[in-house]
Amino acid sequence: MKNRPTKCKAAFMYGPEDLRIEDLELPPLQPNQVLIKLKACGICGSDVECYEGKSAEGRYDIAPYVPGHEWAGQVAEIGSAVTSMKVGNKVVGDCVLPCNNCANCKDGKMPSACLNMRELGFRPDSPGGWGEYMILEEQYTHVIPDDWDYELGAWVETFNVGYWGVWGNGCNPDASDDVAIIGAGPIGMCAAMVCATSGANVIVIDPLEKRRQNILNYGANYVVDPTAGNVEEKLKELTNGRGPSVVIECSGNDIGIASLFDIAGHSARVGLIGHSIGRKVPVEIGKTIWKTLRLSGSGGTNKWFPKTIRFMSRIKNKYDFAALNSHHYDFLDLDKALELACHHKDIARKVMLTFKD
Repeated sequence: MKNRPTKCKAAFMYGPEDLRIEDLELPPLQPNQVLIKLKACGICGSDVECYEGKSAEGRYDIAPYVPGHEWAGQVAEIGSAVTSMKVGNKVVGDCVLPCNNCANCKDGKMPSACLNMRELGFRPDSPGGWGEYMILEEQYTHVIPDDWDYELGAWVETFNVGYWGVWGNGCNPDASDDVAIIGAGPIGMCAAMVCATSGANVIVIDPLEKRRQNILNYGANYVVDPTAGNVEEKLKELTNGRGPSVVIECSGNDIGIASLFDIAGHSARVGLIGHSIGRKVPVEIGKTIWKTLRLSGSGGTNKWFPKTIRFMSRIKNKYDFAALNSHHYDFLDLDKALELACHHKDIARKVMLTFKD
């Protein structure tokens, strides 16, 4: 790469509400690495909770780190051993990064079980997309089609989480199922699109009116306001008295998590996607026994990005992904972007950071 940068600007999270844009050194590439010029990066709800000090996922307790795991960029340079991409390709990348060599990885366990796990955008050893450049290994980097714009690419990680949470862990809805999705945020919208593609009856629960109305454009057949009455009874009305056969928890909210045990129908498959790590959530766990519920967690995905890219390619003209980006900010105006994402969650569907060429 001509005039290869040796450093760039990146945002470092030092602690709650302590984010600083500083210089980041860009060392020479290892043979298996890719240098990526960032083009777009979303602000995720988990980024907001880390910034607010409400989540233990972001590891600023061990050092400052560069957030940002919903990113898309362009390959600027490749290491000598890289074969699956070339300079100029549009790329996205995994968030949970397994080593593929430890005992758990060789045993076929999830990336979150890796004994040497890294998490891009949450730890100092894996700088994320809130910076002008990123270095990432080839095995975690995936090419997206040339006809995609970068902001659609920045949705792949989010859609990947929703898609895996529905289909990667055994919930597997089809047209016979009534699916209840708790939370109409970005992950809930992606889960709704996935479930709708399978032909299921999709019911979404969210207390925010704007989110409820918006998700009707992204796969939901019905929406329910949990503050307006008995949610369990309302869902029985919408499912011929049986209750949902599939429940996907996307909110990470204590009330939302607790409610899934009440609203789930007998023998329901339950997918847990919304993050609540670092908190104890009181739930009536006994209903798992008496309803014979099957619960599955979803911490990271396993070799799912290529499937997600193909899935999105086939539905991207059916849904208006661009309209999901409610606000755009230049990366250097990150403080303003976070102010909006933190304090105006009712209108901030997805705050998208953009980068100057």
